[in-house]
Amino acid sequence: MTARRFEHAVTERWGEPPHAEEDWTPEHLVLAGLARCTLTALDFHAKRAGIAVSGSASARGVVTKREEDGRYAFTDIDCVLDIQLDPAPDADRIHELVDLAERDCFIGASLTVQPQYEWRVNGEAVG
Repeated sequence: MTARRFEHAVTERWGEPPHAEEDWTPEHLVLAGLARCTLTALDFHAKRAGIAVSGSASARGVVTKREEDGRYAFTDIDCVLDIQLDPAPDADRIHELVDLAERDCFIGASLTVQPQYEWRVNGEAVG
């Protein structure tokens, strides 16, 4: 028998107050927390470098039974960030800021499944 599968998605915009839709579940709130936390971590490190942040983060996750223990949990999470940095730093500094944002988001660090991040900074994919 195949386990039930639930998909959830959210988008958070930097500089706007957090919001929750009426039909959001706790799973949506976890994803919103991940998106907002990653943006906050990026903003913290960017401000220290004199760089302003704007943009948005979207997170999507799948909840189903984990193979290792048969419990329902997030088994897949993607976080896509579309960010503008001003002034635009060089590529090495962008990579450093992205790495710091992923590392210092405590929501992402608290999850048992490692979020997969996709970054676009100033219109360019960061790999």
